[in-house]
Amino acid sequence: MNAETQHPHTRQAFYRRDRRSVRLARKFAWQTLTDWAAAERGDDVLLCVSELATNALLHGVPAGRGFLLRLVLHAEGALRVEVHDSGPGEVGCPDPTPDADAEHGRGLLLVASLADKWGVGERNPGKIVWCEFLVK
Repeated sequence: MNAETQHPHTRQAFYRRDRRSVRLARKFAWQTLTDWAAAERGDDVLLCVSELATNALLHGVPAGRGFLLRLVLHAEGALRVEVHDSGPGEVGCPDPTPDADAEHGRGLLLVASLADKWGVGERNPGKIVWCEFLVK
């Protein structure tokens, strides 16, 4: 007997280097979650999309370029959020105790706290910062 292969649902959108892109990425993510009936962790997913997109804009997207947001829903219920950028730089582990007066530095700490998994992958040029949620 052959096991049926179930392909994941995938949607992606490209955004230019513009502050409005974060809002548009959140809107795209919400519509995708709604279409897939996978919105039970929608608030967490949208916050992570915001943080990853903002980090890409601030640290990973060179002038004249943009970032790619990819959402993948696997048959077993894992939702993967990926933000691809083409900039240099490394993404480190978030500081678990950021300076109380610091205006930045908590984004990846939020992602690490809300997502079930997160990490960084290579791409040439740039990197992929991702997080995963169990949604079903």
